[in-house]
This record gives sequence, structure tokens and C-alpha cells, in this order.
Amino acid sequence: MTCWPVRKVDVRGCQLAVVLEGQGLPILFVHGFPLDHSMWDHQIEALSKEFLVIAPDLPGFGASGPLNVEVQRMEDFADSLSELLTVLGIRDRVVFCGLSMGGYIAWQFWRRHADRLRALILCDTRAAADTSEVAQQRITNAERVLKEGPEFFVEMMISRLFSPRQLAENSPVVDRIRQVMRGTSPQTIAACLRGMAQRVDARAWLGEISLPTLVVVGEEDALSTPAEMEEIAAAIPGAKFVKIPGAGHLAPLENPSAVNQAILQFLRDLS
Repeated sequence: MTCWPVRKVDVRGCQLAVVLEGQGLPILFVHGFPLDHSMWDHQIEALSKEFLVIAPDLPGFGASGPLNVEVQRMEDFADSLSELLTVLGIRDRVVFCGLSMGGYIAWQFWRRHADRLRALILCDTRAAADTSEVAQQRITNAERVLKEGPEFFVEMMISRLFSPRQLAENSPVVDRIRQVMRGTSPQTIAACLRGMAQRVDARAWLGEISLPTLVVVGEEDALSTPAEMEEIAAAIPGAKFVKIPGAGHLAPLENPSAVNQAILQFLRDLS
């Protein structure tokens, strides 16, 4: 794991930690839940050679300041990221690359801050809202995390995030992600679970997206299935769809070379 230099900036009253590497077309990498910017290590290393990589820890995650809300809406994350770009002096339109919860934030960023966007990269995410059953399970898990701590939730997530091969081999990346998740506060986990349970269904918006879009999914992703991701790509005019071999929900970590190749080709085509 590379320890990239991290700067701290004040955004909407919260100290946000952010990695800035490279120069050129800005790429905003938004991590999944409950992770931090380090899930993009391989992409930061590869892409910062040609582009300006911006990889923040979302409020409440990693080295950023705490979340002090009971419900963290995806809209508020999107607004914080827009303000972060302002504080950093990023005037060029950005390529927004979000994974999982980062994808949920991408929909809201597109709705609320489309003038800041050059393109979208959607990794292992969903456009549909939670079913009532899934939403209720998130709320139940939020309450349990606050009472018992996050360990049960961490192990439940680990079993779902990775491909069977990664789990069977007890790959070092599995333990690395386990440690990142354990470092996330129960308050942050609970607030985001409640926020995701309330998120709106974005499927009706997909046909309105006119930005160049890349949709990437691990071929063994059980949370955001390839079939569901292919439907997202089909609904966005002109979107490109790439399946990543041997990867589950965390494709950028499980098969970084294939993800990097897909993203680099997409970005070079933009240029």
C-alpha cells in the first residue's frame, strides 16, 4: 500500500483529507463504504502519470473529520465534493469516478453540479433504490453497530465484497480492507447506512445523462451484478461497459491492471 501525501482542507466545517497527484485532466475518485481513498491506490499510481488525480476521504472516513449527523444523505456528500473542488481551485470540469456508495454520490453530483462534470466512471454500483426489505436491514444494522460496535458488520461486508478466489486465498488485500473498515467509526457507519436506505432511485435519470460514461463491474460482483450494471450502461446514451475478470465488488483492488486499462483507454479517448 502506497502512503500518498495527504493535505487537509476545510470544507463545510469539516477537515477533509485529500490526495492530489499529477497534472492535467482532473479525475475525482470517490471511494466506497465504509472505506477510504486507499482503495484507489493502484489507480492513483497509474493515472497520476497522465492526469490530475483527486482522491479524498469522504467526511467521517479515513483521515477526514467526523460526521456529526444521524443520517448522511448522498446529496450532502455531493455538495461537499463540489465545495472541495472549489477550495482546491479546480476550475476544469472533472471526470467523476465513484465505486458503490461513490456511485450513489455520482448520481447526485450529476443532478446538482453537472456544470463541473466532464465525464462519469461508474464502478460496481447501482442506480436502483433499496427495496423496503434492504432499507430496513440497513437501519437495523445501523442500530446494531451503535450498540455492539462494527466488528459483526465488517465481517459481513468482507464476505460480500470480494470474489470467492480472493476470500479462499485470504489475499492480503482482504485483510487490508478489513483494517480500513475497522477504523471507521460506528457513528459514520450508522449515518451512512441510514442515508443509503433513504436514497432516491436514479434509474429514471439515466437516459438524460449526456456525458461520456464508462461503466465498470467485476464479473463476480454479487452486490452490483454484471447484469444490473449492463442495464445501467444500456440506459445511458453512448455509455461504454467493461466487465473485469476475476473481480468482485472491489474490482479496482482485485484486478487493478484491467481496471486501469479500461479507465486509461476511456480517458485517452476523451482527450
